[in-house]
Amino acid sequence: MHDASGAIVERPVKLTATSGALIGKGNFPHFMLKEIYEQPSVVGDCLHSLLNPWNERMALPALPFDPTRINRITLIGCGTSYHAALVARYWLEGIARVPTEVDIASEFRYRGLDMAPGGLSVFISQSGETADTLAAMAYARRQGQSTLAIVNVPESSMARAADASLLTHAGPEIGVASTKAFTTQLTVLACFAIAVAAARGTIDRDGERRLARALTEVPSRINEVLNHDQRLAEIARDIVEARDVLYLGRGTGYPIALEGALKLKEISYIHAEGYAAGEMKHGPIALIDENMPIIVIAPSDPLFDKTASNMQEVIARGGRVVFLSDAPGIDKLGEVAAATVELPQVDPFVAPILYTIPVQLLAYHVAVLKGTDVDQPRNLAKSVTVE
Repeated sequence: MHDASGAIVERPVKLTATSGALIGKGNFPHFMLKEIYEQPSVVGDCLHSLLNPWNERMALPALPFDPTRINRITLIGCGTSYHAALVARYWLEGIARVPTEVDIASEFRYRGLDMAPGGLSVFISQSGETADTLAAMAYARRQGQSTLAIVNVPESSMARAADASLLTHAGPEIGVASTKAFTTQLTVLACFAIAVAAARGTIDRDGERRLARALTEVPSRINEVLNHDQRLAEIARDIVEARDVLYLGRGTGYPIALEGALKLKEISYIHAEGYAAGEMKHGPIALIDENMPIIVIAPSDPLFDKTASNMQEVIARGGRVVFLSDAPGIDKLGEVAAATVELPQVDPFVAPILYTIPVQLLAYHVAVLKGTDVDQPRNLAKSVTVE
């Protein structure tokens, strides 16, 4: 091995903690399904590294910047990691009260913006090797920003280049379409948002305890959602022949709508779009007819009634709605939907993590019915290391 000057150098040898069992399919027909079912375990591992369940406080490692002095946060990622950033913006602005900007890595550095001193740039990547995200990090460093990497690979280029890193502990993810890497990214970002909020005093001790408790319940709640696998496989039969599919959500449900649409596109090759439900009347409602399935993500949170209104507009125009909600939501609107999936009722803070699971399973079952290569979809690579 050589350093930047060309001199030969020695590097310590490290033994990987990865076992052969982690990179086998086990009894599952595809890596993607295995990785979906690993999510209760890996989210639990992630929480174990960042949250102390005894005192219900965040236990992040020491960071080389003061959260109380951050005047702006910039979240940057590509694809699924970008969707994780969109969810985190709601948390960081709503709970920690820090102005937060989200950008796609491939667009960020070409905007040529001047970044104000005192900002923190957070870079999200499963592999830690995404070329556009690495280039964006280099730009932010030149702008004098503190940098934080949220990655799944501790020895990755991004983890080594950033001022600090937080690991997602998802383990090897073989399927190209990201599943457990996404939910663990959300888990890390949720813990980070709570830690920043607690440090800045924008939530009190009771608020921190409530959010920590909600997070600790997530692994068991994911297990409950996985019990709906067969129901989602049945719903997939009504979607497999569709040419277009629309996903709708509000608040933190909107990025999950984007992620659901991306998953369906990636592995089934059906055109799908995720939309903010309130934007329906600004164009997409023209697409609605009896042949278009619409996946509505609607936990019974403060925005539920607004989403319900948009859903009823869709149904009035003949749209076939698959309604993802909890018991109170289904009691209100389940009868008018073509299909429903009842998810556990949870704190709205953690709902986006939970509502990710059914959109992953739905995309998986549609792809299986279409006979596509679920784990290695055409034209895609697991890590995009070129621009």
